[in-house]
Amino acid sequence: WRRVEARLARETEPKRRRNLTTVLAHMKAEAMGDLDGLMATITKRETPHYHAYGAEDPMLSPRGRDAVRQFYTAFVASGAVKLELDVQRLVVDEDLVITEGVMKIAYPGALLKMLGHPIDDPDAFYLFETRMCTLWPMTEDGLVRGEDTYSGGDGFEGIAGRKLRPEDLPSGA
Repeated sequence: WRRVEARLARETEPKRRRNLTTVLAHMKAEAMGDLDGLMATITKRETPHYHAYGAEDPMLSPRGRDAVRQFYTAFVASGAVKLELDVQRLVVDEDLVITEGVMKIAYPGALLKMLGHPIDDPDAFYLFETRMCTLWPMTEDGLVRGEDTYSGGDGFEGIAGRKLRPEDLPSGA
């Protein structure tokens, strides 16, 4: 989120600053597995709606606060919260933020094995990696209305060959 922080540091327009602050807080809460922090960035007055375009699993496109909370609860419980979005492009206006870059997630081997991936060590972490573009529609009061995500490929493809060494993991993994 370095690019988001850098843009926030030089942004002077109040609504764009507010939107960047919310998206940054959301990104950091997600990477820390902070469920309450995540939900604090999501609209309460409108029905939030996520769209994971290209994903077949309907659980990845929750609609409504309860469904979004369940989505994040499952995400945090999965142990896959060690993630990084290397933002390479950032577009900000008064009611939308767009982030695009390379998403990397350290997935627990036990979870991958449960999902049917042929990994050799359920106690290790494996690198999920894909290019991702996220559109963050914002409410008038500066909260996230949803996430529309587009991925540039299957980040799980070849994951068995991407076992991470302990020193490759972020602290706390």
